[in-house]
Amino acid sequence: MRVAATNLALFLAFCSPAAATQPQNILVIYSFGRFLPVNIAVDQGLRAAIQSPTAEPVIVFDEFLDVPRFAGEKYLDSLAAFIREKYREQQPAVIVAVGEKALDFVVDRRAALFPQAPVVHLAVYRTRAGSRPLPADVVGSWVAFDYDRTIDQALRWHPQARRLLIVIGTRTPDRRYDDDLKAAAQRFAGRLAIEILEGLPNVELSKRLREVEDDAVVFTNGFYLDEDEPRGSPRESARRMAAATHVPVYGPYETWLGNGIVGGYMTDIAAVTGTAGKAISQLLAGAAPATLSFPAIAATRLNVDWRQLRRFGVAAEAIPYDAVVHFRERSVLEEYRPAVIATALVMALQAGLILLLMYERRARRRAESAIQNQRAQLAHAARLAVAGELTGAIAHEINQPLAAILSNAEAAELMLESGPGRPDELRAILADIRRDDLRASEVIRRLRALLARQAGPPLPFELNEALRDAVSMLGSEARRRETPLDFRPAETDIVLSGDKVQLQQVVINLLLNATDAVADLPPDERRIILEARRVGKEAEIVVRDNGHGISPEALGLLFDSFYTTKAQGMGLGLSIARTLVEAHGGCISAESHPRKGARFLVRLPLGDKNSGEACEAPDPR
Repeated sequence: MRVAATNLALFLAFCSPAAATQPQNILVIYSFGRFLPVNIAVDQGLRAAIQSPTAEPVIVFDEFLDVPRFAGEKYLDSLAAFIREKYREQQPAVIVAVGEKALDFVVDRRAALFPQAPVVHLAVYRTRAGSRPLPADVVGSWVAFDYDRTIDQALRWHPQARRLLIVIGTRTPDRRYDDDLKAAAQRFAGRLAIEILEGLPNVELSKRLREVEDDAVVFTNGFYLDEDEPRGSPRESARRMAAATHVPVYGPYETWLGNGIVGGYMTDIAAVTGTAGKAISQLLAGAAPATLSFPAIAATRLNVDWRQLRRFGVAAEAIPYDAVVHFRERSVLEEYRPAVIATALVMALQAGLILLLMYERRARRRAESAIQNQRAQLAHAARLAVAGELTGAIAHEINQPLAAILSNAEAAELMLESGPGRPDELRAILADIRRDDLRASEVIRRLRALLARQAGPPLPFELNEALRDAVSMLGSEARRRETPLDFRPAETDIVLSGDKVQLQQVVINLLLNATDAVADLPPDERRIILEARRVGKEAEIVVRDNGHGISPEALGLLFDSFYTTKAQGMGLGLSIARTLVEAHGGCISAESHPRKGARFLVRLPLGDKNSGEACEAPDPR
């Protein structure tokens, strides 16, 4: 029982609030009021920079002396007593003094506050370093206003300036700033006329600034109090000065930017609070104050208002590269850099793709043109081959009318030698000669059309007439081979659009193949039928023979280039025939029936060659 009670006590001890993780407290004491812009900037910077070295949370408390509105030893003593009592249960591990008044307050009343807590000071002017020595556990950096560099930079940006106006008040909390400003201005006395406007009422100061000429530059430390507005802040005084004058105004505080001043070399608040925050974190981790390292003087940087630079005609190229430019109007690229880069890449890729597609399109057109030229040349070569195959028949076709013409001419000559008196017989002989000459001319015309190298333009032609010419051209060859050609024209005229010679070439090729297919049959059994007909919106040409047919293996390869079943064939006839038919928007197919021969079907659209449908299985009729 006693062991159980002991364990319970230990458990309750660990779970009690006293045993919970204790926070580490930081007390920040500001010299001036809560809403002074510099105090807000310092507060944000410190809270971002302070890091707890352990899992214990860090709590930052703020107190404000609110000078110069409240002052006097009695007020400060009572405030110290209040702070001591307020934080009795939450004593700070580190005290931060912001500004000289806060540092004096902490050092002078350390015993009444928290003497065990080290102190980190910031935003304290450098003259305080030599006025009174500090305890060893009070550490920090001093600040200094870089008046010389600010005035020098202003003269670089405004080379027309001949006068420097220094504006200061009479009741500032610390006149040492103004004394340093006056001393810095006097160092430019050889280049500028120095005019100091000191302690002027607000109305008179505004009037003087409105009347100042264009060859002036204004510099001010600002001021808290004047006769008209006893509660005005330095930032507000600077804003009113910038609004009253048409010449550039410069100042020493970063928090003034955006109120009309051009800028200046100013204490880098981010750097100051970053250094202080790092030191505070080290103190929380147990470091001794003497071991901490601080820069002797806090860093300053040139801060400018981009809008004021534009207002006074300062070129962007004249801004030093290390300057901090506020309120700059960002370009589209700066504002939306990832999106702009992505869009540019997409557009570049699209442009590249378009160029590639255009190149491929051009290359494809060149290839198509080359293919068409090669197709025309191949078709012409095929026609020459057909003409060569028909040489004997063509010679016979021409020799017959020539022999008749010669015979009639000899008969006419004999009649003339026998004496006059037979005009009717001479007229009959001349008519025979004319008929035979036209017959020979027609043979030559058809031959020239067949041998023409260039295909003619697409023109309307009548299908029956074209097929009849093809049959006539093969008439002698068919008779030589003892193979009758049975031409069955369509019942009505069928008008097609295209190249009549090419279509005749296809039909001649199919008829010659058919004559070869029936060559092994007895002459009285050979049959070849050429038929034309109209089916819907298409014209059909059918070539049938009663030869041995086509094997199933060869049927699927008939229209492939260089495939042939003939011993002396090249395998280009049917391939060229398919190419010519497809060029007219049609299709060609073949089928074979055992012991019934082969059947070739050519289907062509009526009118526009692009209106034809895909080739389907042939009609078995």
